[in-house]
Amino acid sequence: MIPVNMSPDIPEETIHIMGVNSSGQGVGRLEDGSVIFVPRTVPGDTVKVTVTMKKSRWSKGRLIEIISPSLDRVKPVCEYFGVCNGCALQHMEYGAQLKWKINSVEESLKRIAGKNISVSGIEPSPQEYNYRSRLTFTLLRLPESRVVAGFHSLNLPERIEDIGETCSIGETSLLKAWKSLRENWGENARLLPAGRKLKLTLRTVDGGVALVIHGGKKYGRADLLIDKTPEIVSIWNVDIKGEKHLLAGSRLLFDERIGSTISVGATSFLQANRQCEILLNDWVCNQIELEPDMRLIDAYCGLGSYGRTMMARGVEVIGIERDLMEELHETGTNSGSLKCLKGTVENILPGLLPADAIILNPPRTGLSRPVAKLISDRGPYLAIYVSCDPATLARDLARLGEAYEIINIRLFDLFPQTPHTETVAVMHRKV
Repeated sequence: MIPVNMSPDIPEETIHIMGVNSSGQGVGRLEDGSVIFVPRTVPGDTVKVTVTMKKSRWSKGRLIEIISPSLDRVKPVCEYFGVCNGCALQHMEYGAQLKWKINSVEESLKRIAGKNISVSGIEPSPQEYNYRSRLTFTLLRLPESRVVAGFHSLNLPERIEDIGETCSIGETSLLKAWKSLRENWGENARLLPAGRKLKLTLRTVDGGVALVIHGGKKYGRADLLIDKTPEIVSIWNVDIKGEKHLLAGSRLLFDERIGSTISVGATSFLQANRQCEILLNDWVCNQIELEPDMRLIDAYCGLGSYGRTMMARGVEVIGIERDLMEELHETGTNSGSLKCLKGTVENILPGLLPADAIILNPPRTGLSRPVAKLISDRGPYLAIYVSCDPATLARDLARLGEAYEIINIRLFDLFPQTPHTETVAVMHRKV
């Protein structure tokens, strides 16, 4: 038996874990038959738990003791796994994680969209650990000049667990920059902007790491901080209005993505798993059968990764992006072209239809109702939907269901050790 957290004053029950919910918590049943969700448990575990929250139909619990471990249980790599609410699945064997993600997406499609669709497969991440090119930490200033900076606590969400130089999913260069930043921000983090709470996002770029600070008052002494922290090449602040201010270092940032070095903004959206992003990009683009004079719409195009690939294959691509980089407005090759328009999909897409194909890569909230209706009414024969949230994907597929037939659903594990996955739906317009 493996003791975890003995608490003799609280009633305990021994249960069997049958599944995992969408948050990565184990699912079991209490003696009264009600469902209980228990973090850090694996299907097949027999565990002793205590109830921490009781509702009429379900409960939340805390793991007290592992009576009999599942065959899919493994030892977590990260020293903070027991207290940090970051990675929820490090205790589950990687192959089992992949199987669970397939089942989770299929369940969402059935429950929300009413569709019994089998996922064709899942592409594993080339790296199970140290894959993230971007991490966001929360910094809190406490009384007596104490500072904690890290991730939210597993059992006390309002608490921040202090994370030193170790995070098992961050890229190595990013973690070196985090360690150096902590060592050099000074007593009470005085070189950072003032304020009780800051959000610190570190992202790897060519030549080092960019630091983006959300919140705070004034700007601190970023000039001194960047001199003391050679791993960091650029420091930015995003104020309460969402406006970006360069505090120190380089304004021009570059990153290598899908075989090309591209200009990026400090807050530009980029997939955090750069190696698995290549697999995703190739697969999506390979679903598009090339035709003469083909016209493709790349909606929510970001930095244009799909558009660049298809342009190189001789396709005319029109991208739509609300936060468009200047460098992306228009480019081309001898055979194809990429023209990006700045604005919302709601406003721009109606004027671009008809087209031969469309790639949809919306934010986590999915498609708005007007966009879903427009595609349903006037969308092209081929539509490819790339989603980071199976629930909103399922909702949108239900909205498009009368107009489109789902040809293929495939997953890409851009987020190992977490419950998240990237899902791609390939659809053909019904004749």
